Amino acid sequence: MNKHWAVQDAKAKFSELLNACLEEGPQVVTKRGHEAAVLITIQEWNTLKKLAKPSLKSLLLSEQAKGDLVLPKRGQGAFRKSIKL
Repeated sequence: MNKHWAVQDAKAKFSELLNACLEEGPQVVTKRGHEAAVLITIQEWNTLKKLAKPSLKSLLLSEQAKGDLVLPKRGQGAFRKSIKL
């Protein structure tokens, strides 16, 4: 069961919060009555990281996506000449 901790209680009783996380599972920290953060075990964190999909940006910028394409450094690309009408 997820227990909710007010931020001031979480700060004052961090050891208790950590032990509750390890023994009972994720613990929710609230700020001004709104859920703000969750404390989870490192095992849960590592599992979530493995399950997370990469973003489109990271996929497009990956070495595999670049292939033989040579990308100019930012601000050094070729510019189109303006056409006067």
